[in-house]
Amino acid sequence: MRKTVIASFILAGMFLQPVYAQNKDKEKSLYERLGGYDAISAVVNELATRLVMDEKLGIYFKGLSNDSKRKLVAHLVDFVCSATGGPCIYTGRDMKTSHEGLGITGAEWDRFVNITKEVLNKFKVPQKEQQEFLKLVGPLRSAIVEK
Repeated sequence: MRKTVIASFILAGMFLQPVYAQNKDKEKSLYERLGGYDAISAVVNELATRLVMDEKLGIYFKGLSNDSKRKLVAHLVDFVCSATGGPCIYTGRDMKTSHEGLGITGAEWDRFVNITKEVLNKFKVPQKEQQEFLKLVGPLRSAIVEK
C-alpha cells in the first residue's frame, strides 16, 4: 500500500511538473518588469521634470500651478501603470482631448520620445522593456500631434 501511495505521488509530480514549469516561466507583465508602481512613479516624475525644464517642450507647462503639475504627474503615473498591466485605473481624459488645440508638432513628439529614452536609460531600464514601452506609447502620436 505504501509503495502505491509513493508511486502515485511520483506520477502526479511527473504530470504536474510541466504545468508548474509553464506557469513559472510565464513572463511577468511590463508593469512588473519595470519595477512596479514606485519605479514607474520615479521615472514619470523625472520625465515630467525634464519636460517642464526643456526649452522647447516647457512652453506647454507654463501657467500651470504646482498643484496642476502634481495632478498631471499623478495622471501620467496612473496612465503608465495601467497601460503596462498594473493595477492602476487611469481616470484622465483621452489623449486627443488632453492635447487638442496645443498644436504639438511631429518634431516636438520626437523630442518627447528622445527625452523619454534618456530617462529610461538613466533608470537603467533594459532595452527589451524600453522597446515594449515605446511600442505602447507610439500609437498615441496620432492623437497628440496636430501639425
